[in-house]
Amino acid sequence: MEIEKHREYREESAAEIAPPIGSYREEERVADDDRHGAVEGRSTGYIAIALSVISLFLLPVILGAVGIIVGFVARRKGAKTLGAWAIGIGAVSVILGLFVTPFF
Repeated sequence: MEIEKHREYREESAAEIAPPIGSYREEERVADDDRHGAVEGRSTGYIAIALSVISLFLLPVILGAVGIIVGFVARRKGAKTLGAWAIGIGAVSVILGLFVTPFF
């Protein structure tokens, strides 16, 4: 009975475990995709910062929240610094809009 159990598992599994072998062209294509993603993330980051800065002067709660959301999107696309600044400026704008501006 035990011999039959061991016979079931006598299969070659090296092909499933080995990592795939890529070519130089494939690596070059991946690098091009990364550059395109970085450009897209950077433009999204600039849009997020613009929304957050505009929110300091006009509709702070609404535009600040939109700037925060777009900042998170920019961070996911690779523009970590721009996204973080947009999130920070948007948060300051929302806080000022909700807690400080009503007293003036």
